[in-house]
Amino acid sequence: MSLKIGIIGLDTSHAAAFTKLLNDPAHPFHVKGGKVVMACPAGSDDFELSYSRIDGIVKEVKQYGVQMVDTFEEVAEHCDAILLESVDGRVHLEQVSKLAKFKKPIFVDKPLCLTTADALKMVELSKHYGVPIMSSSALRFAEPIRQLASIRDKGKIIGADCFGPMEIIDTQPGYFWYGIHTIEMLYAIVGRGPRDVKVVSNQDSDLIVAQWEDGIIGTARGNRKGNYSFGAVIHFEKGNEYILIDSSTKPFYASLLEQVLLFFQTGIPAVQLDETVEIIRFIEAANESRKTGEKMYV
Repeated sequence: MSLKIGIIGLDTSHAAAFTKLLNDPAHPFHVKGGKVVMACPAGSDDFELSYSRIDGIVKEVKQYGVQMVDTFEEVAEHCDAILLESVDGRVHLEQVSKLAKFKKPIFVDKPLCLTTADALKMVELSKHYGVPIMSSSALRFAEPIRQLASIRDKGKIIGADCFGPMEIIDTQPGYFWYGIHTIEMLYAIVGRGPRDVKVVSNQDSDLIVAQWEDGIIGTARGNRKGNYSFGAVIHFEKGNEYILIDSSTKPFYASLLEQVLLFFQTGIPAVQLDETVEIIRFIEAANESRKTGEKMYV
């Protein structure tokens, strides 16, 4: 059965990318299992990177036969599952609050929200209404990262150094805008359980250094000058592996969307909501360390 999928928010390129991958069978990385049939083009009036993009993305999405409607409720009533794509993390809790009562699975594009308090309220909504919620950066599911699981001859992972672009904008504080991608890559490689985090930062770059409860040290380096590639060096007991995300021909959006469709079908998120809450807390702690220069506990 093909799911009827609705989109909330047409102020990010992700909305257009997901629609193409789902609705165009001729796309080389077409994702089967669902089709975007309806969208509500919500945006934030005080966020230029939101409101300035809506008209262009609406036109793009309409080309794939998607019906535009005025309210979240129309989308939730007529669709089997929801892609919450609003680019502004500040509004996600309010949007989830309106959608949860319809009990349709919701994928919240990164970031889930901008505070741990909001994240915990989403957990409460999920439990109260029995609605499954998943959130993730697409970078977590990039093929080079997923292929690490097949390495059997180098022992355990004992550390990881990830890197990527890290633009900072005012309305999505610190690492919630672009830093979350590199941080989620680190989580995908090392796993849960960081104990503390300390940040070194200047105008051109940031270095987030975190220590896990089991002693693993992981870093996330952000670049704002000249280097905009995502990648990592993974340290094993018996050697190292270097991965570059762009080395894969398969778009990481397609890899993420495959997991989202599976989530929509089963109700089981590929990233558990409590892990995403931990990531939000990690980013809060890193943002605080960026301001103070002090080590912060997660």
